[in-house]
Amino acid sequence: MIVDLSAVRNTPACNDPYPHMIVPGFLNEANAASVIADYPTLDVGGVYLPDAAAHGEATAQLLADLGGDAVRNVVAEKLGIDLAGRPALVTLRSRCRMRDGRIHSDSTYKLATLLVYLNEPWDPPGGRLRILRSNHDIEDYAAEVPPDAGTLVCFKVQPNSWHGHKPFSGRRRCVMVNYCTDEAVRDAEANRHRNSMRWKKLLANFSIGASNERAA
Repeated sequence: MIVDLSAVRNTPACNDPYPHMIVPGFLNEANAASVIADYPTLDVGGVYLPDAAAHGEATAQLLADLGGDAVRNVVAEKLGIDLAGRPALVTLRSRCRMRDGRIHSDSTYKLATLLVYLNEPWDPPGGRLRILRSNHDIEDYAAEVPPDAGTLVCFKVQPNSWHGHKPFSGRRRCVMVNYCTDEAVRDAEANRHRNSMRWKKLLANFSIGASNERAA
């Protein structure tokens, strides 16, 4: 296991405005660097499944840790939610688009969301996750989280679990775990992401081919 569960256990949860935790050092500096070094290089926006692009041993170990019971149990305990037997959907992001980060509350099939950031020290004002108190004001936030390498954010999904960030375009790596209500909805969401990635790859290849033809 390359994640630090003691960092989670030693960090108090916060209930303002909904149950959440922010844990720097969930991955130590060396382990975070190893994951970044072999993280998938699929240069597209949006969410994709881990099998959409090749990744190395450190990333594989992180994904295994995040999908396992040890992480599930400590997150459930800290957030005060029963996640026993709830299936996990693990997805990746590697690039942020300007339209990403709009204020939202996660879908009701999600019981809890976990995010692990994998970026070099973050300077831009955009792309910093905000734990929000409303669905209409990005400036009304309880906490702001730069997506620095090794930082964990997790929260209980409920109607007021508003979050988002100011616009940013560029590399922004993140592993996301959603604990789902049941396997059927988890599998349906996985298939949706898989089909979406097929289209993205097809369109990317078409765009590259069209660009080459124009250049010729």
